[in-house]
Amino acid sequence: MPKTIVTRHPQAAENRLPPDLHPVLRRIYACRGVEDGQALNLGLDALLPVELMTGADEAAQIIAGYMEKDGRILVIGDFDCDGATSTALSVLALRAMGARQVDYLVPNRFEYGYGLTPEIVALAARSKPDLIITVDNGVSSVEGVAAANALGMEVIVTDHHLPGEQLPAAAALVNPNLPDSRFPAKSTAGVGVIFYVLLALRSLLREKAWFENRREPNMAEYLDLLALGTVADVVPLEHNNRILVSQGLARIRAGRCRPGISALLEVAGRSQHRVQASDLGFAVGPRLNAAGRLDDMSIGIECLLADDSLEARQLAVQLDTLNRNRRAIEDDMRQQAEEMLTRVPVKEGDLPLGLCLYDESWHQGVIGILASRIKERHHRPVIAFAPGDEGEIKGSARSIPGVHIRDVLDEVNARFPGLVPKFGGHAMAAGLTLESGKLDAFRHAFNEVLQARLGDRDLKPVIESDGEIAPEDMRMELASLLAEGGPWGQGFPEPLFHGEFDVVQQRLLKDRHWKLVVQPAGGAQVIDAIGFNLADEMPGPLPERVLMAYQLDINEFRGNVNLQLRIAHLEAA
Repeated sequence: MPKTIVTRHPQAAENRLPPDLHPVLRRIYACRGVEDGQALNLGLDALLPVELMTGADEAAQIIAGYMEKDGRILVIGDFDCDGATSTALSVLALRAMGARQVDYLVPNRFEYGYGLTPEIVALAARSKPDLIITVDNGVSSVEGVAAANALGMEVIVTDHHLPGEQLPAAAALVNPNLPDSRFPAKSTAGVGVIFYVLLALRSLLREKAWFENRREPNMAEYLDLLALGTVADVVPLEHNNRILVSQGLARIRAGRCRPGISALLEVAGRSQHRVQASDLGFAVGPRLNAAGRLDDMSIGIECLLADDSLEARQLAVQLDTLNRNRRAIEDDMRQQAEEMLTRVPVKEGDLPLGLCLYDESWHQGVIGILASRIKERHHRPVIAFAPGDEGEIKGSARSIPGVHIRDVLDEVNARFPGLVPKFGGHAMAAGLTLESGKLDAFRHAFNEVLQARLGDRDLKPVIESDGEIAPEDMRMELASLLAEGGPWGQGFPEPLFHGEFDVVQQRLLKDRHWKLVVQPAGGAQVIDAIGFNLADEMPGPLPERVLMAYQLDINEFRGNVNLQLRIAHLEAA
């Protein structure tokens, strides 16, 4: 689909930023709304205080009470990377604080589905816990919390997902997105929410002189898990999240991280001492997520919990194998989906506003990635469905900027009662369940709701650029400053530039990737460039001059370090 390059406009005044910043970096920060030097302070002293996390003190009081009477504590997590890091963090920190009976349970998505369901509560009850702590789930688990209460198990819910109309009757509920929450960083991931609860718990135990005869844990030791879970869950990197990610990356680079994270970086072929947020998002996160998608997330959690490097390496290799299998399944499903779209009735020469795709052979654990891939290619909200429980299909939705997908599902539910029995999620991603015979009715309802929310402009993919940079700035110095100027990610995008280049050399790798040598228009130097998966978008041979959207990158290969342009978009100049 044709893309338009637009230049970002400053959202803050450049002159309020530190004067010693490189001019290009000043421009980039201003375009991301950075108003002054304080917003660039990524030290732990700038972290939001734990007192602002509504419900954390109540949760800490309850946990401390069970620790004092040696109660059984069971952490119940989600089956994605945020859930895995939240679970590992909870288990490690509670044990380090002196809780002697702490275990975890993560639902198998194929048997129990998402969240604290009554079925998972029945399974949990076999180990007879006194207290259940949910991490990265639970705010919608009204029936599950009621089931736990009926069995005499107290429940603390820690979550970051948007709440529904009814809240569960938990003993404590900690979620920055609750209406009464005072916590300003609404984009905090699940791992961040439980981190704040654990900070509150440590403060309370300190007041109780709990650590007089025990080692008090340094909570900074867990920032590697915070960084991984936050980046992998693709939450916006507002200031508080950037602090957590920045501090966690620093620990990983220094070799002071969990053996499992080191092992996952190794099997992914990523440099630990130069790790960036993108490595966590595109290399480590997918390998952990593969366990929850194809098998059991316990493999991923055990990898993060492992203290022994050899054990961590063995588990990382298993996760890498699962991820390779996931890719093969995804490729097959994507081909099937594209074939389906060739048969979809088009309106006025174009596809429907929202795409709902289903095949009875599709893998439930991979439909979320499939929806993302189709959304990226066709720039429309997409829901991919796979068989669920008997008589049901389960869908995973991905959206485009400007369309809050959970709100869309909420409106469908309001206007067509009973059509969507279960749904939940975020602005850009959501999950839902339908009766298998109601897919066509849902397609109609989905597009009817989108009709009022989407205009022609919304359906035209836009590449936001930080503008052009002078050829003399295309140097390792600026590339290094940009790498150090992050962390970059969702809501705080990695700097992207555009400009015209002469193609000096061109080579197609694996029929998918462009490997180029280019010369910036008006410049003298030649620079290596790589464009992954761009052969479909721009088949060869390439013209003599091209317009590129690109990132300044540092390529390290066999001990050699050189400047490289990472191409995001390519078209004839």
